[in-house]
Amino acid sequence: MANEAIPAGDQAWLDQVVEPIIDPERAIVDPHHHLWPIGGPLLYGPAELAADTASGHNVVATLFMECNAAYRTDGPAHLRSVGETEFVAASADWLAAEHPDGPPIAAIVGYADLADADHLDEVLDAHTEAAGGRFRGIRDALARATEPEAMMIAGMNPAGKYADESFRSGVNRLGERGLTYDSWHYHHQNHEFLELAQAIPGTTMILDHFGTPCGVGQYEGQRDEIFETWKDDISAIAACENVVAKIGGLAMPDNGFGWHTAPAPPSSDEFVEQQARYYLHTINAFGPERCMFESNFPVDRFSLSYAVLYNGLKKIAAAFSDAEQDALFSGTAARVYSVAI
Repeated sequence: MANEAIPAGDQAWLDQVVEPIIDPERAIVDPHHHLWPIGGPLLYGPAELAADTASGHNVVATLFMECNAAYRTDGPAHLRSVGETEFVAASADWLAAEHPDGPPIAAIVGYADLADADHLDEVLDAHTEAAGGRFRGIRDALARATEPEAMMIAGMNPAGKYADESFRSGVNRLGERGLTYDSWHYHHQNHEFLELAQAIPGTTMILDHFGTPCGVGQYEGQRDEIFETWKDDISAIAACENVVAKIGGLAMPDNGFGWHTAPAPPSSDEFVEQQARYYLHTINAFGPERCMFESNFPVDRFSLSYAVLYNGLKKIAAAFSDAEQDALFSGTAARVYSVAI
């Protein structure tokens, strides 16, 4: 059972494991975090982000990833997601004013219904205007949980979305406009993402969270079996030159490692012991120049702190050259999402 006096993810729980910062000068672009306003599903606004990015590592810029936050409550339905971009742009301005020496939120990936051909360009234009020069792309996720009741965050997208011609047309439109497409989905959907990437080679696509190998519900106790199939899927996806791998987000409760139920979070060594094989296989399949480390905070914050997470990532990356580590920690993200560092 989790320590009820110190809930998992709370700062006091995270502070039970404090480590010296490894390689503190290496520049980091964190290409995947969320924010919510007060009253959102998690307490994580710009102040909480600033505290995490100031915890010791040299984070030089971050990217916000859509999470259904702060949507407009009125006006045309297809434009309501623009409220999220407005909220994040305002958060970025607040950070710049209140923490001028900290990393900026330099880029935003928002949401649009990519199958809505009648309104897509209007929505993309509205995100672009609201973002104040930060808008980079769309995540209209494929995630569809097979057992949603077992999951903390269950994707509920329609079956067959990846093959829908209207949706594919929207993904293609992103590429035509120089925008990226991010997908969050589960390991049993990696073949869907592969088919999508093969069908639309002109759009840069980002595979989030390793394709989310699940470890709860019907997948509990099957980690090694899933890993063997997952390896082949990742190698096949890596053959698509338009795909970049965002590696992280593997400490979510739904991945099944169970750290969020422990009395204390894992150390970076424990993190590496459990997860290094996923990182190393993906880096070897894609190459460092097509991989970027991510935090996925605050969701992965249920398992470990920002400082310990990046210590673990640095231990995993230690076998690579200095130039390759630069790509993994900052260069790939900066290139793919057009972030100046």
